[in-house]
Amino acid sequence: MKKFRHHFGFPASSLLAPWFTLAVDGADTGEFVDRSGLHNFDFFFGSWKVHHRRLKERLSGCTEWVEFSGNCRVQPILAGAANVDDNWLELPDGHYRAASIRSFDAGRSQWSIWWLDGRHPGELDPPVVGRFSHGVGEFYAEMLFQGKPIRVRFRWTQTTTATPRWDQAFSPDGGQSWETNWTMDFTSIAQEVFDPTPNLEK
Repeated sequence: MKKFRHHFGFPASSLLAPWFTLAVDGADTGEFVDRSGLHNFDFFFGSWKVHHRRLKERLSGCTEWVEFSGNCRVQPILAGAANVDDNWLELPDGHYRAASIRSFDAGRSQWSIWWLDGRHPGELDPPVVGRFSHGVGEFYAEMLFQGKPIRVRFRWTQTTTATPRWDQAFSPDGGQSWETNWTMDFTSIAQEVFDPTPNLEK
């Protein structure tokens, strides 16, 4: 079980290739291919201003939240069978960039999500995996946090509104109880207003 390092997660195109052939090229495998979830993240395409709230300490009884801003631009890749977002996070103790990759497995009708932290470009956390139901997406993974096994949940809500929300929660007891430790509230902005700062030279 891999240690949890970052706040959420995202493989390279070579890891996406096997199911991409099945889902998009329509290979005749004789198996049923469910594409019904392929457009689950279409609501997210575009440019966004993001309001972040992050719990200062996790799984320690902490009630102090840190708030900061960011922006995000999302686009489909692999003919719509996956998508990627470019993030700029303005934490109080330092800014950084990150990217998330989401891939749809039509054979299983589920999404896998990875997070790439620009401060650790050679590392990926294990993916969270799940699907949408009635407009709510829930995605889970088993990881280690401070040497102890936990469950991690990403959840998307308000996906049919102009202000979708993402949150992350940890469970130390196998999913019996959850502590939400990060929320993101998204507000759409015009693409020409989006500032993808900074470049790597800054």
